[in-house]
Amino acid sequence: MQLSQNKFGEIDNQTVYSFTITNNNGAELTCINYGCIITKIMAPNRQGTLENVVLSYDTLEEYVHDTTFLGAIIGPVGGRIKDAYFEMEGQTYTLTKNEEENHLHGGIKGFHRVVWDAEVFKSEGAAGVQFKYMSIDGEEGYPGNVTVQVTYTLNNENELAIEYEALSDKKTILTMTNHSYFNLSGNLKRDILDHTLKLKSDQFLELDQEFIPTGTLLDVRNTPFDFTQEKNIKSGTVSNHPQNMLVGKGYDHPFLLKSNHDEEIILKDPESGRKLTIETDEPGVIVYSGNSINRGNIRGVPSRKHLGICLETQALPNAVHFPTFPSIMIHADEKYHSVTKYRFGVE
Repeated sequence: MQLSQNKFGEIDNQTVYSFTITNNNGAELTCINYGCIITKIMAPNRQGTLENVVLSYDTLEEYVHDTTFLGAIIGPVGGRIKDAYFEMEGQTYTLTKNEEENHLHGGIKGFHRVVWDAEVFKSEGAAGVQFKYMSIDGEEGYPGNVTVQVTYTLNNENELAIEYEALSDKKTILTMTNHSYFNLSGNLKRDILDHTLKLKSDQFLELDQEFIPTGTLLDVRNTPFDFTQEKNIKSGTVSNHPQNMLVGKGYDHPFLLKSNHDEEIILKDPESGRKLTIETDEPGVIVYSGNSINRGNIRGVPSRKHLGICLETQALPNAVHFPTFPSIMIHADEKYHSVTKYRFGVE
């Protein structure tokens, strides 16, 4: 295992560093301590050629002005919260409105636009970066001083583990995720429409006109949302299903997972042979097929719809307004802990 650290840029008189971990197979993870953004994952195709399989930028300035949350850690709460408020123990908390009247992905700064403390580490057969951040009581409207820790670990089995930990001094709400856009073709040679996806999920959430869950769980059977058998992403972009049409021809939907740490999410690119298997503690995954990627260039490739796909493992969005959803509330001094693993292989 090899580790390197380099200066990536500066913002608000703080230095942003880039960290690269290379395993014994040559697979690489590169990330920065601005938003814990993953800037590169080098994974082999079936011929053994290593190429970048995530969307990313070359400069800090591009990330600062990015509106698509490319590669970032999202929090305190991933997804949308309707009308930017929630109630807890008789008190109403007003959150930052950063998408019209609603709250999206933790607010204007959230966890994605702050500089985290970072420390590299090595263990037997693995290496990584541990990021830490203190979210102050009232930040973006959330209660509690929350100590947050996110750890990226790459091992020699070409597996990336993201471990999320947090501790609050007040009762609060929390569900974090990573917002990497995957493209297994390598170096963005093609879009993701011919990628295939398989999910262990029988239900997805209906969205309203603002892309916020209505609270209704829909059956995937006989719909373009049925990924219980391997299906290409294109099927949702050519569909006339009202939910596909609503989000701009594609997917931006939370799916309820039937099992955990059981190969419950599998993404493949048949042409390159790359296969990504995701396993998680979380109850759901948001499948977002990049319907709104449309600005500038991404490492020399013109931005366009469906250039990448996000698979955001987390609790269900807007859960604060639906008692039937798995709770995202944590008590004071109650440890929040979650792990999602990404295994890169070929077939």
